[in-house]
Amino acid sequence: MPNNIISEGKTTNEAIENGLKKLHVSKNQVDIKVLESEDKRSFFSILAPRVVKVELTLKENKQEEKIEASNKPREVRKYTTKELEVAENNVKEFLNSFLKKIGNNIEFSINKEETGLSVTITGVEAGHLIGYRGETLYSVQNILVAIASKNLETRVRVILDIEDYKNKRIKTLEELAERMEKRVIRTGKSVTLEPMKPYERKIIHSKLQSSNKVTTHSIGEEPRRRLVISLK
Repeated sequence: MPNNIISEGKTTNEAIENGLKKLHVSKNQVDIKVLESEDKRSFFSILAPRVVKVELTLKENKQEEKIEASNKPREVRKYTTKELEVAENNVKEFLNSFLKKIGNNIEFSINKEETGLSVTITGVEAGHLIGYRGETLYSVQNILVAIASKNLETRVRVILDIEDYKNKRIKTLEELAERMEKRVIRTGKSVTLEPMKPYERKIIHSKLQSSNKVTTHSIGEEPRRRLVISLK
């Protein structure tokens, strides 16, 4: 999707509306510059068809979609063996105490990688730690990052999964993306999904970025930002 376009119309409003439709965005998501207004008409052009030209440029927050849709991996910090050992002991001590308060049938495992810790929690009662759409899970993950980084001069990366929730959620979102793609192609109408977190929007962006029929973009502000799927 281009960052800016030049759009035409019989009036300024019509030119702007035509441009917004091409970009699939709302008026508050673009900067507007009038290149040729309806007032600038000479005596010799009075009989010619009226054409107004405007330039629409996407605002900076719109550029987030390029980041969300990108599959290019970010550079991840690598930790020393000593840092990982300290982080693992911190997390292990915390979880041994914390999980006993949640239930008796909960287990956890910690895998050390040079890019951080991978923590997996399983058990019948572990589901209480997932929450609505993983909100509790990600809150616990943030806590584990703070716990792991205790007594260290660096912030240790911790990835938490509970009862394979993340893989299941990815599959659910990818299936949603496929269904919505088919609906948009069938009806010719754009579909606006309910508010999602950035990582969830990224999953759908990535799933549909190779489609030759539909395109995706987001509208609104966090935490109510929504993803829109529309025809190319």
